[in-house]
Amino acid sequence: MDAALIGKSKKRKQPQNEFFIGSGEETTNGDPDDEESQPKWKKARLSTKLFVNNYEISHDQLRELLKSAALGKLSISDEQGAPNLSWCHLSHPKHLNSVVVIVLQGVSQLHFYKFFLQFKHLRKAFRHRFRLPAPSANFLADVIGEQPNGNKEERILPTPNTMQVSSSLTSPQAITDLHSDPIIQKYGYDKVGLVRCLLTKEEMKKFDFPLQGLDTCKNFIPTECLGPVNDSSPLFGLDCEMCLTPNGNELTRVSLVDAEGHCVMDELVKPDNKILNYLTRFSGITRKILKPVTTRLRDVQVKLKKLLPPDAVLVGHSLNADLKALQMIHLNVIDTSLLFVRDLGRRFKLKFLAKAVLGKEIQCPDRVGHDSTEDAIATLELAQYFIKHGPRKIAEMKLDTAVHSQQSLASPKQKNTLPLCPSGPNKEASTDAMWQKNAGILECLDLTGQKLLFLSQKAGGNAFTSSRFCRSILCTSDEEVLEQAQAEVPLSSFSIIQFSQCPHPLSPSLTVEMHQKMKIKWAEMSTVYAGPFGENFCLKPLKKLFASFGPVHSMEVILETDEPYLCIHYGVLEAAQLAIETLNGACVQGSRIKVQRPVQELTLDCDTIVSTLETDPENESTIYVNGMKESYTKEDMSQKFSLLPSLEAIFLPVDPQSKKHKKYCFLKFRSFECAQSALKILQGPTGLSWKLVCRKALTPNHLHEWICHSYPDPRSPQASDVVSLDPKEKSPSVNKSPQGEELKIAMSRFDERVRKLHERLPPSTLCIVLLPGMQSVHGSSAGLGLISVNGDDRKSAVPEGL
Repeated sequence: MDAALIGKSKKRKQPQNEFFIGSGEETTNGDPDDEESQPKWKKARLSTKLFVNNYEISHDQLRELLKSAALGKLSISDEQGAPNLSWCHLSHPKHLNSVVVIVLQGVSQLHFYKFFLQFKHLRKAFRHRFRLPAPSANFLADVIGEQPNGNKEERILPTPNTMQVSSSLTSPQAITDLHSDPIIQKYGYDKVGLVRCLLTKEEMKKFDFPLQGLDTCKNFIPTECLGPVNDSSPLFGLDCEMCLTPNGNELTRVSLVDAEGHCVMDELVKPDNKILNYLTRFSGITRKILKPVTTRLRDVQVKLKKLLPPDAVLVGHSLNADLKALQMIHLNVIDTSLLFVRDLGRRFKLKFLAKAVLGKEIQCPDRVGHDSTEDAIATLELAQYFIKHGPRKIAEMKLDTAVHSQQSLASPKQKNTLPLCPSGPNKEASTDAMWQKNAGILECLDLTGQKLLFLSQKAGGNAFTSSRFCRSILCTSDEEVLEQAQAEVPLSSFSIIQFSQCPHPLSPSLTVEMHQKMKIKWAEMSTVYAGPFGENFCLKPLKKLFASFGPVHSMEVILETDEPYLCIHYGVLEAAQLAIETLNGACVQGSRIKVQRPVQELTLDCDTIVSTLETDPENESTIYVNGMKESYTKEDMSQKFSLLPSLEAIFLPVDPQSKKHKKYCFLKFRSFECAQSALKILQGPTGLSWKLVCRKALTPNHLHEWICHSYPDPRSPQASDVVSLDPKEKSPSVNKSPQGEELKIAMSRFDERVRKLHERLPPSTLCIVLLPGMQSVHGSSAGLGLISVNGDDRKSAVPEGL
């Protein structure tokens, strides 16, 4: 489902502005002038972006998270985290005690919501869920990234800093034709002018540059350089240094150089907020240096606006970070970290480019901190070199090969540290991550001195053989797997436990039937009957009334009864529930009406399911809102809803055909209490001056997407073929086959085994439960992933319920 996603600030200011798994308290140790003095977190934490991104997480994306966690034991400085992933970010992984992956073989997202009430522990203890694609023949190979039964003993593991670079780690640019070089792919062979090197607005948005209209840039100052830019426009190199304050990274020094390399501005800046850390080893700034400074951010902004001509082009390396520190917006930019493009979204360090392209040594290790003027000149000269010599010249340098050669000559002190892309304030610390991209989880574990513990049934299908990478324990039953796991897993740093489906795999016919019944169940749960109405009732205002709760798929008048009724099919479960809660027993057009769901076999437990969904941890901080007009823009809604305290993100579904946003949305808040406060505001007298209806959300967004695309109209021929009011017409396999009941028992056993193991895990254990999904000739069923960190101090504020 296409969706317009409006996220709150992406700029990391306060940790509570993101979804964190695990808790941490920020403390400062030592003197702030000490470059080693860093904010510390007592626990590793994982911030997820599931609410504002695509909900289907590929097996590759999941593998990257596991590799990041596995590499957390390396000597990573505390301001660093593992590489930023597209859907989450693992901070301070060295504080993770262990990683546990639990695989429920043969189980899918369909099972989870079909037997939602049976999965008592899974739905309470795991705060974050994400949809997985249907698996191939070997799910473990999909996740681990390599065949588990490969002959590992004969393979010599290269590290990224060894003297000889393995051919498997060699950059694609070094072994393929020049035509496949990413620089050639982007710019072609011919020389390019200055204008061609500028970032487009789409690229600036993608790479998080400050732009007008973004929530994060409301107080930013535009440079007002709006003159037309051509290939002769003046270039200015820009570089900033930052310190750490309670508001994140703030400016401490700014340098601007002109096209001839002359410094036209070099200012020290005193931040407005208290400095927590001077980040001396990056910035070169100390308390002594900054103490006499009186220049403030506002002074620098005014001076920059005066210095820059209307057609000025700013050049920098990771320039978005500099402009954010300056709190300024400038549209004509060249970013050398993106100009010298690499594959897989990786970037070269400025220090490396200066040496490899210009033959210049910058950021010398014998000097404390960076010289921002020196860095600004280097970025400027790199852009000028690219424009003068053209992309072919750069591609022929084989920079990826050169960076591997440079790594192979690293000092022994560096040999124990795998180069990772940090998330800290040093924007130049983005080092070559090709090794990590190519290495498998077993290799990452081996590098850190860890070994995979694998437990499964002997007949469990996919299995790992014992080797120097892995210790496999194969058992005769799931009960034995659990017993061994309870004893062994707390002693292991990385474990995979596989429970096999029992009593036996689903038959294809039962799989298809269960999928059809689930579609119809959700459709019936989102259907209400309202009435009776008088003979002279007016349909038009009734349509408007019931549509005020949410999208209506269809509305029919039922005339077979003594008095007319309406049957309303809603597009979302929340709309049906609002209609029942608001209008049941109300007087409408002179008649006191009942509003209720159809009473059928599939909806007998509907009230129980709705009550359970309300207390679901994934829904507790989210509210459903309906009533926006199509004329409202995303900016209108973002601005209006931003008045709600602690709002983190807005999920705004978009109609796939018209491409217009729908009239309802989901608002995600920091906590249950914040969501409750927002509900009171929206339901109060003003309601933000919009005519909105709202309630707590019932459908997690990955489920909402599946429902919107899956379930049929319950009155369609296909639906009536599967669910009939006449018991004689029901398929014998639906009710009389013992397999359905056995499956319910099996799901309860799965949940109980996960609970017993989960409760035995030590604190700060990253636990991921994977329901791989199903693949059959009748179609595939998506998988589901659930994440938690054991010992998470944040407790749900809602009653536990069922």
